[in-house]
Amino acid sequence: MALIREFPELLPGFQWRDIEVGGIRIRTAIGGKGPPLLLLHGHPQMHLTWHKVAPALAERFTVVATDLRGYGDSEKPDGGPEHINYSKRAMAADQIGVMKALGFERFRVIGHDRGGRVAHRLALDAPQAVEKLVVIDIAPTATMYARTNMEFARRYFWWFFLIQPDPLPEKLISADPDFFLENHIAGQIKIPGSVDPRVMAEYRRCYADPAMRHAACEDYRAAAGIDLVHDAEDDDRRIEAPVLALWGARGTVGALYDVVETWREKARHVQGHALDCGHSPQEEAPDEFLLNLDEFL
Repeated sequence: MALIREFPELLPGFQWRDIEVGGIRIRTAIGGKGPPLLLLHGHPQMHLTWHKVAPALAERFTVVATDLRGYGDSEKPDGGPEHINYSKRAMAADQIGVMKALGFERFRVIGHDRGGRVAHRLALDAPQAVEKLVVIDIAPTATMYARTNMEFARRYFWWFFLIQPDPLPEKLISADPDFFLENHIAGQIKIPGSVDPRVMAEYRRCYADPAMRHAACEDYRAAAGIDLVHDAEDDDRRIEAPVLALWGARGTVGALYDVVETWREKARHVQGHALDCGHSPQEEAPDEFLLNLDEFL
């Protein structure tokens, strides 16, 4: 059994456990009381990305913050044919299973970056489970690929690097994983000093694992393949839950896309606006982020 690392100094009052769903072990932090709220992180982070906001949210909600499969301290299965084990459908099913294991059939979801893409698929595949959905600093995956131009390719080069066949990106990143990780985060964080050194140390620890780096590549490979197939199959479906889209005014997504309009193509009820930060408002502008969540949630 994997050692369960705990971070009470970062998430006071939370408890950590592993929850097995369909044979996949998902590391889960749980805290607070009230209506259930699921928090899903992005790449290259893990659940500690929420440490500045989760304790405040736990005053009103039962907060469940997981490591997505392949990330952090969750299990890292083989990608399978067509990288299907890292499809957003498979990753969303993990999260539905975690919430059911905790006794929650219906819940609110906040997803940042890759976690937002998992949350998008979760809302389509299990509409009965999602009461409200918050997506952070993303436009829909299919939209972003369909509207790719030179500027997007320059700013988000990893969308095209990480999808290259195994082992090319894995081998190149392995030469200096810390450099790749820290450069990646620094390029997206627009408010210097926003990432707590203790949290960055955990990001580095997790990214040092070759299995996690491979899993991250599989996540992106799935996004450029099987996820697009699933999205095309569901092109006429819409997210039924109310959606709040938040993005960083200093980042790439808001600069290149009309974020609210892209989500209105995918959901029936959408609102949203920019926050004064880069890609990670939960770390860069936690107070503003919480204020914007308050009324919606």
